[in-house]
Formats: sequence, C-alpha cells, structure tokens
Amino acid sequence: MNGTNTSSPHSPNHVSIQGVRLRLPEPFQGRATCHGLNLAKLQLEAAWFTDGTDDPPMSPRIVGLPGVGKTTLALSVAQSLQQEVYVMQATSDLRPEDLLVQPVLRGAKEIEYVASPLLAAVIRGGVCVLDEGNRMSEKCWATLASLLDNRRYVESVLAGVRVPAHAQFRFVTTMNDDSSAFDLPEYVTSRLVPKIELEPLSGAEIMASLAEALPQAEEKLLRALVDLLAELQVHGHDNTVRDAVQMARYVSKRLQMQSLDSSEQNTQPSLREVLLEAVQVTLGAEVADALPQAHASPTAPGGLRLFRNNDHDDK
Repeated sequence: MNGTNTSSPHSPNHVSIQGVRLRLPEPFQGRATCHGLNLAKLQLEAAWFTDGTDDPPMSPRIVGLPGVGKTTLALSVAQSLQQEVYVMQATSDLRPEDLLVQPVLRGAKEIEYVASPLLAAVIRGGVCVLDEGNRMSEKCWATLASLLDNRRYVESVLAGVRVPAHAQFRFVTTMNDDSSAFDLPEYVTSRLVPKIELEPLSGAEIMASLAEALPQAEEKLLRALVDLLAELQVHGHDNTVRDAVQMARYVSKRLQMQSLDSSEQNTQPSLREVLLEAVQVTLGAEVADALPQAHASPTAPGGLRLFRNNDHDDK
C-alpha cells in the first residue's frame, strides 16, 4: 500500500502509518448463513468483483425493511470471500472522526490511537459492513467521500494521516427503508451503488432460516410457525426473518418448559394458543387480536413430537 503502512512483527494488532502507531480491532468472528435472496447475493458478488485491473470493487448499499436479512446477507457474502470482515454500527450521534480513529488515554500522559473497524478494513484489505448507514449524518458520509470514489483513501484529522485503501478493501452499507433514517444527498448515494433492494423471504426460505436458528425443533412445529406467518400476512402484517426467528425462539422455549412440567397436563395451552401468545409478546397485542383463536393447526402439544432431543419426548 504505497509503503505507508507497516505492521510491527512484535505487535500484530498494531500498525504504523506515516509514523503514527494505531491499534487495530479484531475482525468479526461469528458465522452468518443467508437462506434464499439469491438475486441479491449475485448482485453483491458482482459489485465486489474485480479482475485485478484498475477497476476497483464497488461500494453497494443494501436497502430493505428492518429484519429482512440485510446484515446477514452482507456478512454471508463477505465471509465467502475468505477475507477479514469488520462490522461497524452507524448511529445518529456518530461523529466523523469516530468513523476512523479514537484517542485512548494510557497511563498518565500516553495517548494511544485506536482504529475503527472501518479503518482496520481499509488498512488490512478486509470487508467493512457499515450497518444502518442512513442513521448517521451527512457530515460522517462526507468524511468517507474520498474512500468511496476512485481516490480510495481516507484522512484522519485527529491522527494527522492519510490512509490509502488496500487493493482488496471492500465496503457495503445496509440501510433501513423507513422514516426514522436520514435522507442522504445525491453525492453520497451516487457513490453507494448498486442499490440492492431486499424483498421478504418465501415460506421455504423462512423454513430454512428457522431450521438453522432452532436445529432441535421438529419440522411440524416450524411448519406451524410458517403457516402462522402466512396467516399474519393475509391480515396485513408483513413479516421479516427477525420476526419469525424471535417468535420461533419464544414458542420453542415455551413448549420446552411445558413438556417438562408434569403437573396439570390437561390445563396446559394448546399449540395454537402458544403461537398466538408468541405473536402478542413479539409483535404486539393488536396484531394478535386480528387472528382467530381457533385454527386447523395441531392443537395438542402433548401428542406432538416437537423436539428431536429425547429429553423433550413424552415419557
């Protein structure tokens, strides 16, 4: 990288840039699996493709309602590149310098400069996922303008350095499509291309997501949840993957507790009642009230094998 960035062999988490020593954060360590969204995956992979010439990767934005899987998609495709992945959360009170370097007092007089996850990706040639990017102000985006065009560098006023981006650096931001976020000016959105828009997952894709989130749950239980989500959609409530997983986790915990309770088996709620309870505590009472109390789904959890783990089988 033009000979400006050097790492100390005795301190792998530090780098020296133009004589300024920076401590680098650790990359994201989790695993992300994205089910479905095949077109969006292809669009993100195409945006990040480079053949090694002077045509650098693009810097896309992924747009959709909260909970539809924007961050999971970005992390999943980023990890498939076998590069370090750094995640940074954008907020409304984020300051421009917060995007790059923060000073930390060490001891009485020593100041250590700590690089942000975004700057670490710039330096090390990783992937930066800037989550909920339209929650931060235009001033912050102005700081990144030179990074997201063909100049591909950032300048830290605080540390007094200009940092050129590694050739393998890639960037993506997720953006919620709702009224709580900032409207960004054209000079920002023109750099954040392509715009990848996510649609709600199909029933089969939600089933796959639920199966991964709840590997011990039987397919009959997951199917009942998917049927409930379809019922909610008929009543005008658009569901997200996050909604589905949260409801599935609640129902799973509720039924596991129920299966372990040997007292008053005849008075325990039906599966339908537990499903409606999950809607109420995750989506709100007004959503649950729109659904009928009776349904053709299985209604006797005591007679339905809901979990693969033998600890939850009926004795």
